[in-house]
Amino acid sequence: MDNDRIKGAADQAKGAVKDAVGKVTGDSKLQAEGKMDKAKGKVENAVGGVKDALRDDD
Repeated sequence: MDNDRIKGAADQAKGAVKDAVGKVTGDSKLQAEGKMDKAKGKVENAVGGVKDALRDDD
């Protein structure tokens, strides 16, 4: 498993927590940060998946 996939999963989890806490507390800035972290994590996870696929094809 590529490091990008691991980092992406961690960023998605961190983003989900921030998003949830922001929703509960009414902190729209924290909620927006959470959504950004989740999106960043999805991109990193996708990049890692491509790297894994390319590595497997060799």
